[in-house]
Order: sequence, then structure tokens, then C-alpha cells
Amino acid sequence: MPVDTDPLRRRFLAMAGTSLAAAALGQRVVATSSSVLAATSAADKGKGDPAKFGPVKQIHAGVLDVGYVDMGKARHPAVLLLHGWPYDIYAFAEVAPALVAKGYRVIAPFLRGYGSTRFLEEGTMRNGQPSAIAVDAIALLDALKIKKAIVAGFDWGARTADIMAVLWPERCKALVSVSGYLIGSQEAGRKPLPPKAELQWWYQFYFATERGKLGYEQNRHDFNKLIWQLASPKWQFDDATYDRTAAAFDNPDHVAITIHNYRWRMGLAEGEAKYDEYEKKLATGPTIGIPTITMEGDANGAPHPDPSAYKSKFTGKYEHRNVEGGIGHNLPQEAPDAFVKAIVDVDKA
Repeated sequence: MPVDTDPLRRRFLAMAGTSLAAAALGQRVVATSSSVLAATSAADKGKGDPAKFGPVKQIHAGVLDVGYVDMGKARHPAVLLLHGWPYDIYAFAEVAPALVAKGYRVIAPFLRGYGSTRFLEEGTMRNGQPSAIAVDAIALLDALKIKKAIVAGFDWGARTADIMAVLWPERCKALVSVSGYLIGSQEAGRKPLPPKAELQWWYQFYFATERGKLGYEQNRHDFNKLIWQLASPKWQFDDATYDRTAAAFDNPDHVAITIHNYRWRMGLAEGEAKYDEYEKKLATGPTIGIPTITMEGDANGAPHPDPSAYKSKFTGKYEHRNVEGGIGHNLPQEAPDAFVKAIVDVDKA
């Protein structure tokens, strides 16, 4: 597989810091960089029309000032879309408008450490542990006064959605989870895997070192592009599509959140005591009882469990779907129609 080794970075402008007053809930609409939109419309080749996705708004939720897209009518059933690493909300640029057209309200937030999402207090720990990210998602639903939503995601977003379904099932109407059941624990993260499996986690070992932290800080644009290529080897994304998302990695907390997440999962970093009870419950491998559809692309190059390994973790109405056609790790962006269909179908379950 070709790897981009060009040291020259081609960055698009991040979200502009200008904000406009908006209606209720203390929301602010953030002006989106015109250069990002222009590049997207010229070269995205069917992976989302920027004119139909957005704008990015801001709202205080928990410890964060969250950047998010909120589309559709407030009275319509809500769908919370959660991205992973190293991706961002534009993974849903085609999914969101399609869901709105089918009568849904869609919320797609930048996770902590991405895009225009910022911590409200400088002294807040830059914590990337999984339960903290799930608490962020619940705080966002609270801020938006959404009592219950369909939750759907991939990578970190799928893990977050799984955790929400376990800890707050009353807030989750149904679940769509790419790569299935991704709840783990520090204890499990300390256990060695067979050599071939360990090889797939090379970047976690890199991030465990100070050299890796510095290397990611200096090379995050090219590093994450390599991850995209390895995780989705048959996805022929262009530079404009990647650079649109790469702007989200310029967040001042992105490196700290990424490094802490992977070090915490390997038991090499401490979390925060306020999340201890959540992590204790998650460490037991609890089942998920809400209606669920899990999905997997036929060309996912990232480490992922076999569907047979997690089928028993879903005790409610459940279905697994394999998506063919060279679909990799970023399933919502690579196969948006299949992802939309899963959300609509699980809503009917």
C-alpha cells in the first residue's frame, strides 16, 4: 500500500473562532472555513455535500464547550452520531442529511480533543478514558434537552455508544455499533495477545513512549493519514477529503487526549476517581439490552473482534450485518447508505 511520506503538510483552515448568537440553550453557530467547504465541494466525489451538512454550533455541556452539528427538526426522533480516532464529524457528512430526509434530528459532535470542542477550564485533566467520553455524550444530550436518542458510531464512537447503552440505557432508544462490542478494561488491556495480533496494535506501543508522544505531536497529519490508509486499504479517498478532517486534529488538546486514551487502556496512565464506579461496571463485561445492529466492513484493516465473539453481549433484539464492497474501518463515510439503513431499521426494532 502506498504511504504518503511527503513532509510538506497541506492543511485547511480550522473552524473560525467567530460566533453568532443563536436561539435557546445558549448555542452559538461557528463560521465554517470557506476553504474547507470549497475543497470539499470540488473533490469530495460523493462523500458528502458541505452545503447539506452543518453549520457547526457550540454549546456548554459538562466540562466542555462542544462543537457539534444539529440538523433536522427538534420534534423528530434524535440520532447521536459519534466519530472515532483519527476521524471527525465529517465521517457523517452524507449520513446526516440522509437521516434528516427520513424524518430524524441528527446531532454529530466533535469529541473532546477534536475540532472546535474545548475544555471550559484550563485546569481540567485532559482525560481520554472511555467512560469520560461517554459522560461527555450524556452531558451533550442534557444540554440539548434530549431525553432519549438512537446512538450510533464507529471506533471510539462505537465504544462510547456501547458504554452509553450499558450505563444509561434509559437515554438510548437503540444502538448501531461498527465492530460490535468494544467495551474493555485496564486489566484486559494489560494482557498480551498473540504476536500477530500485537503487531496490529503497533501505534499503541508507540504512543506508550515519550518518543511516540512527541512524534505524534510533530507528525499528526501524516501519521493519521497513514492510519486511514491502513484501516481502509481499499478506500480511495482524496487529499481534500482527508484534509477536511485533518483540520480537526489541530485542536490544542488532541494529542493529550489521544495519548492518554491509549496509555490508560494499557494500564500505563491513571484516570480520574470520579469515573471509577463506571469503569468497575464496564470491566465486568456487562451485556447490552437495547435493540442493536452491529456492522463490519469486509475490508476493515484495523484491529477488530470477530462478530461471533460478541454476539452473546447483546441480549435485546439483535442483528449483525457484514457490509461488502471493500468497506474499511470508517464505515459511515465509506458506506453511508448501509449505515443510514441500519439506523432506520434499528429504530423499528
